[in-house]
Amino acid sequence: MALDYQTLKTWPFGVVEQTWSQRDTMLYALALGCGADPLDAGNLGFVYEEHLRALPTMATALGYPGFWMMREGSGIDWRRVVNGEQRLTLHRPLPTAGRFIGQSRVTHITDKPGVGAVVVTERQLTDADSGDLLATVQTITVCRGDGGYSSSGQPSDAPLSPLPPPPTERAPDHLIDLPTRPETALIYRLVSGDMNPLHAAPEAAAAAGFARPILHGLATFGLAGRAILSACCNGDPARLTALSTRYSAPVFPGETLRLEIWRRGQQAHFRATIPTRNALALNYGLAELA
Repeated sequence: MALDYQTLKTWPFGVVEQTWSQRDTMLYALALGCGADPLDAGNLGFVYEEHLRALPTMATALGYPGFWMMREGSGIDWRRVVNGEQRLTLHRPLPTAGRFIGQSRVTHITDKPGVGAVVVTERQLTDADSGDLLATVQTITVCRGDGGYSSSGQPSDAPLSPLPPPPTERAPDHLIDLPTRPETALIYRLVSGDMNPLHAAPEAAAAAGFARPILHGLATFGLAGRAILSACCNGDPARLTALSTRYSAPVFPGETLRLEIWRRGQQAHFRATIPTRNALALNYGLAELA
């Protein structure tokens, strides 16, 4: 079954209601490396119940509809999908526990022959008790096996506005190394609910063209958000109001990311490299600061 534009635009996601505890909040932060240094008081606030705070990127794990592209009827070659970009807008700080509602929809499908079909899934995350809108999560997925679908006469939407490049003509204001553990992807999949076997099973990774299972793009995104929160927001989640980036290369669990951050007023531009492979993992990163 080939990709069908109308089927995806009207995909029945349903409403996802999720109960989230302080324990879940701490496990999410632990999956992203918080607590690795027991004397780091800033990170301790995300993994210890006393004065607990939620990492803003936790919004990407809440109200998640599951790996829906794997479901029967999507028409997508799910074994070949990769994360293209991630965009997050935070309307208010996240509670550390509560009931959350996620409502997802496909907003854009763009045909890029030779690259794939680019599918944008948007999720509105609300507090089930207060009704407050907490975050808007946009996931841009490149479906590498589905490019050229519009040749049959199906529509192709205009892409999202491009993210700005970082000002690499000058030295970054911050340089932060972010180590990951070999089992990071196995932990993150349990916390986030993203059970794509690409992140756990060697045979699934091989079928997608990778030598071994790769780290979730959202885990890499969360690592970058954690570093920006520390470097640019004094650890205060309320000061990070938006975070976006483009995924440029996969990260293998156990590798160390090097985050470069450039401050420009109420914005922080960033990118992340993997020094041991001379690879660029994240690019066109942009954080909006309050």
